[in-house]
Amino acid sequence: QVQLVESGGGLVQPGGSLRLSCAASGFTFSSYVMSWYRQAPGKERELVAVITGAGTSTNYADSVKGRFTISRDNAKNTVYLQMSSLKPEDTAVYYCNAERTRGKTYTYWGQGTQVTVSS
Repeated sequence: QVQLVESGGGLVQPGGSLRLSCAASGFTFSSYVMSWYRQAPGKERELVAVITGAGTSTNYADSVKGRFTISRDNAKNTVYLQMSSLKPEDTAVYYCNAERTRGKTYTYWGQGTQVTVSS
């Protein structure tokens, strides 16, 4: 059974930091591109960061470049999102995503973790 379980969300003051984790199970983790998305109230879900299966390439939304870092540990089947210099506009539910395309596309989602940036 495929599972993606996010953790590490919470309430943080502007300028603070958080590290999100997403523990994966039930599929070959290293074969999947992993991503973090977020969805703020009243807004569409948006891509925040993505990392390739081997962890050799990453990409970020312009709004988080230089502040967020995505990484993965394939030995632990876990992907991380280190968030620094947090802003109120980073407030959202953050979702972990796994995707692989081999003929057809396989995609899995976690349940989300709330991040609130507020003083």
